[in-house]
Amino acid sequence: MPAAALVLFGDVIRSRREPIAATEWLRILTTDLNETYPAGERLAPFEFTQGDEIQGLLAPISDPLRSVLRATLHPAAARMRWVVVAGEVDPGHGPATQRSGPAFIAARDRLTVAVARRELLAMISGDPATDDLLDGLAPLLGELLADMTHRQREIAWLVLVEGLRRSDAAERLGVSRATVSVAADRAHLGSIGELARVVRRLLARATMGA
Repeated sequence: MPAAALVLFGDVIRSRREPIAATEWLRILTTDLNETYPAGERLAPFEFTQGDEIQGLLAPISDPLRSVLRATLHPAAARMRWVVVAGEVDPGHGPATQRSGPAFIAARDRLTVAVARRELLAMISGDPATDDLLDGLAPLLGELLADMTHRQREIAWLVLVEGLRRSDAAERLGVSRATVSVAADRAHLGSIGELARVVRRLLARATMGA
């Protein structure tokens, strides 16, 4: 029987310009995400294909934005486009790249749309009302995450990924709290964090309701 799941596609933008670097980054990211999600949340191992795309399959209870945040804010990150789709997948084993089902088809179609719209993040919950909201909120979140300097991403990793307070982030980096606060405010980390919480809530509510 088909199972409910979250399908993730992450596409390295302009990977053909630097295929070796793109492949190396996806190798790093694949290892990181497979170690990040416990077995109960990860329905299949993350795996990359063709040197420019990573695919993942998570349980509906999982947080797919954890992948997006880690991939965007990682020190070695390459610029990527992400699609997250909640839906049914066919039964099977092996990594996500060897799986199939309606949610995979929907993710592939949505990725094509995201490329045409130049969106960096797109999400489909399967609920029309929720998807109307996600169609505007998810791309905005993607843009905000991508529009950071190296220093801002470094601070965002500590605050948004590791969950540190600004004072703890300052101590980790060996700078003043004021320095961290200025960089965080300029990067709109407070707004990004709140927007991420709203997107998570919308997706979870629609997925659990279904």
